[in-house]
Amino acid sequence: MSERKKVRVGVISDTHLDGFDDQLKSVIMRQFADADLILHAGDLVDLAVLEIFSPKEVKAVCGNMDNRRVREKLPEQLIFEVQGFKFGLMHGWGSPWGIEEKILARLGDVDCVVYGHTHKPSNYKKDKVLFFNPGSAAQRRFNSSRTLGILEIDKEITGRIIYI
Repeated sequence: MSERKKVRVGVISDTHLDGFDDQLKSVIMRQFADADLILHAGDLVDLAVLEIFSPKEVKAVCGNMDNRRVREKLPEQLIFEVQGFKFGLMHGWGSPWGIEEKILARLGDVDCVVYGHTHKPSNYKKDKVLFFNPGSAAQRRFNSSRTLGILEIDKEITGRIIYI
């Protein structure tokens, strides 16, 4: 019987950049070096931001601050599986109060909700669903720290917030 491979996922959101950023690229190269997949939970602002993650596989959604090109290219939500776990990826909208429940209602039955919008990191489990927000890697608007996250998928999904 073959051993199950642990999957490592780099998670980022709310980069709010107009293009490629060498400083963020340096952080990504260091923190996501061994990531198997990258998730961007929206508010890229410009598609050029996705070049920072090359050559890694990236799944991304648009957010409320993204330009027209981003909105035309990226969906508002994605549902996908990793290691048999169902993930929902969505930026979020409106007030941060109750945002997790609003997103979960829109995504449906998932094991992990990955979202952004609030700029505040979050990593907790409720009713067998992991709610994970990496915070903002570039903005300090609503939070005093810049953050991103790592999800590890093995027999369960665990998350970790990284302060940069």
